[in-house]
Amino acid sequence: MPVHEDTKLTDGEMKKIMDSHGEYLIRLAYYYVKDWTTAEDIMQEVFISYYRKSAQFENRASLKTYLSKITVNKCHDHLRSWKNKRSLFSNSISGLISSRKSPEESLEKHTDHSNLTNKVLELPIKYREVILLFYYQEFTSKEISELLNCSENTTKTRLRRAKDLLREKVDLKEWEGMQDE
Repeated sequence: MPVHEDTKLTDGEMKKIMDSHGEYLIRLAYYYVKDWTTAEDIMQEVFISYYRKSAQFENRASLKTYLSKITVNKCHDHLRSWKNKRSLFSNSISGLISSRKSPEESLEKHTDHSNLTNKVLELPIKYREVILLFYYQEFTSKEISELLNCSENTTKTRLRRAKDLLREKVDLKEWEGMQDE
């Protein structure tokens, strides 16, 4: 890959950034889009975008926070896209048409959906993202507010509401780790 005029990175530096942040960013994207292949595509878009515009990075936040913000924005773009909405519609229709599952498969699916992670992934996006960023990615509420372009109070309110929603859906044993925070 040749160095662009806008960039201040060499290929070697970009590879180091990809190696150190790639796994984290793909997991972050997956938490949003719930599809591993799409998360991989988004991660690639994030690195291409950063490579092309790395000169614009001003070190006001950590590189991890900056790349996370790009990832969150790309995930939001994907979730709003017509292609994604059409895919969700197609999948739901095909699920209705071919729902011939054995009792074992139905039980397995039910069991899988009962864990806390799946309950978090079922939350509306504005609540899911604050839970994931706070508990799974260990960002502070201030860092989350910067990532999501909202006030810190909005972040705290969304976090509280997300916990309230989860409390209704989750077994008390799974909930113990989040009750006191």
